[in-house]
Amino acid sequence: MVIELSRIKFVVGLGNPGKEYEKTRHNAGFELIKLLLEKLPGSFEKFHKYNAINFRGRFRGCNLILQMPQTYMNLSGQAVAALAATEKISPSEILVAYDDVDIPLGRLRLRRGGSSGGHNGISSLIENLGSDSFGRLRLGIGEANQSKQTEHVLGYFNAEEQAVFDQVLTVGTDAVICALARNLDVAMNSFNSWTLPQEEELEP
Repeated sequence: MVIELSRIKFVVGLGNPGKEYEKTRHNAGFELIKLLLEKLPGSFEKFHKYNAINFRGRFRGCNLILQMPQTYMNLSGQAVAALAATEKISPSEILVAYDDVDIPLGRLRLRRGGSSGGHNGISSLIENLGSDSFGRLRLGIGEANQSKQTEHVLGYFNAEEQAVFDQVLTVGTDAVICALARNLDVAMNSFNSWTLPQEEELEP
């Protein structure tokens, strides 16, 4: 039996609104959406709805919506679920990009469904969508001491870390475009083994 994979129709980047949070580790998802808008062909119409900044356009002949919830991270699912319901988009047609302390800086992971892994934004999506079947792009920001985790995720990359994360962001955007053009499983197979070029040079 052939299982038909859902096409991604809705890409969400998680973060916190406000100047004070721009470029922080926790806003990795916002940064990905901004870069994705630069790299996708055609034009996207910006609109504000359900306490979110949204963009509507087309990719390869299909409708596509991008979103940056403005609810603050812990309530992100409210904005996502409201727009998904209006647009009749199922959880399996959603791909969410976000920061992940369980993945080293310089790596990324795509996955289909699963638990929140302790990420409050993902917990909110699962609760509000009533499902954990949406795709995820986890952007590594490196782990922190448990007692300083909030400080870590709300902090900024130093210059060296930012240079690494910029490479991850570029490849992460390519991974999203691959998932849009083909499907999430193809993107997973193509990008989950990616490493930084300097790491490849060091491998025996």
